[in-house]
Amino acid sequence: MATRCRFCSQLGIVLLVGTVCGADISCRNEVGEPVDWFIIYKLPRYKIGEVGSGVDYMYLDSSVGSWQMSKFMVNTSQGALPSTLNQLYMGEAYKSNSSVYALYNDAPPILDYHLGYGHTKGALLFDHSQGFWLSHSVPHFPMFAEKGYVYPSSGKVNGQTALCVTYRYEQFLHIAQQLAYIFPRFYNCSVPAAFVADLPHLAQLCEGSKPPLASDKRVEQLSSIGGEKFVSFVKSEHFVDDIYTGWVAQVLDADLLVETWQRPSHELPSNCSLPKHALNIKRIQLPGSVQFQSHYDHSKWCVSQAYDQQVTCLGDLNREKAQMWRGGGLVCTFNPLIYKAFRQLVDWYIGC
Repeated sequence: MATRCRFCSQLGIVLLVGTVCGADISCRNEVGEPVDWFIIYKLPRYKIGEVGSGVDYMYLDSSVGSWQMSKFMVNTSQGALPSTLNQLYMGEAYKSNSSVYALYNDAPPILDYHLGYGHTKGALLFDHSQGFWLSHSVPHFPMFAEKGYVYPSSGKVNGQTALCVTYRYEQFLHIAQQLAYIFPRFYNCSVPAAFVADLPHLAQLCEGSKPPLASDKRVEQLSSIGGEKFVSFVKSEHFVDDIYTGWVAQVLDADLLVETWQRPSHELPSNCSLPKHALNIKRIQLPGSVQFQSHYDHSKWCVSQAYDQQVTCLGDLNREKAQMWRGGGLVCTFNPLIYKAFRQLVDWYIGC
């Protein structure tokens, strides 16, 4: 059945197989090999009927085809996250003038929490050839570059997600503009002189300054090094609305099932007031028999309710009133493998 997404035809969504060279900066898979993209879903400690370790996670990339329970734990030195970030830590890229890095989190490690920044978390590392953009939902992570890979104990309790995509250098010029809208809290970063002319917004953000914005929100089409298409939606604090209902669902022309941290009395209710709806997921069913409630899940993602649309987005913002006034974004894909992986996790959602 043909997709109803107005935006898809504009993007020319295609799936291509590309080559990621082993010596280049890139996302790394579970055994440290270069990969075009990966997603991890860390399980919460508290699941229905049991208590787990809080460090187990599922892994997905284009080569594995479906969620695979990792044989590693997220707080150890092996696995996709440490393999990717160790290009910064162990390779001491943070000491180099030939690459850019930026670690950002509204709740950074060690430092105090401030509300003035966007509600967003991630890491960038790239040179004039290529690099990775890692976006995630884990407070107090990643650790400062000179301290090496550490997964915070505070990140064990709730579910968390992370998306890593490998991009060519030219794509980071667009990513930097997107980040200006979100206004991340860059707590550890470096934009060497050789990059400043290309990346003035990133240099300003690294210095703690907020670049001027042309509007209150922005959308950008991105292409991974392997040709995978992604769409970045970002909003500043001046776009005072729920990003899922008020913008993304309407642009993508899709009713969205939304999984965000559902704290009692804080969440926005499912919303059917606009042509396209945002419906709160309340319970997740992992492959097998593991279930957990949304109030134990700190991840932020959504999928199209209709299977034929195959929309999946991972992002920054919870569906709660206070975050309507925060900067943040979503990275969306129309990849059927990613859609199937997330859509099958939806066990129960609330209609209007």
